[in-house]
Amino acid sequence: FQWSSPPEAIERFKSQEIWFPPPQFYEFCRLCNFSSLRELQKFSSARALEGCEHWMPVMLSAPDGFIQLLPGDELYPEDPDYTGEKKIIMSTDKKVEDLMKEGGVFHRIVIKNINNLAVYVNIQAKYKHINPMMMKCDDSDYNSRL
Repeated sequence: FQWSSPPEAIERFKSQEIWFPPPQFYEFCRLCNFSSLRELQKFSSARALEGCEHWMPVMLSAPDGFIQLLPGDELYPEDPDYTGEKKIIMSTDKKVEDLMKEGGVFHRIVIKNINNLAVYVNIQAKYKHINPMMMKCDDSDYNSRL
């Protein structure tokens, strides 16, 4: 075990010293908005009564990677499979780069491989929550439309 700040944990992830799954990468990117535990506690206390949104990532498979679509993303389905019973698999013949260039409303985690993730968000978070800082682990530049 090692204590790390969120930016340190992301840097260790990028250098492949540690690994954590995409939802934790997303949360570390969200925690990067706070410079101290006190600041996080203040935000958390002020936001606590606002409510939460129930959501589930939906995986979109592309030839060169995956995109975890999150609520608010323009590609997120209207009726997501919360239970996994429908076994819906979304796929496309388009490359991730093309999907990113064509898109305009993002709330997604782009997964090129197990150690190469990127968070892209340009929607307003609900319930006075805070969006993650947009981080990526490679040199791709999809920011032209953000």
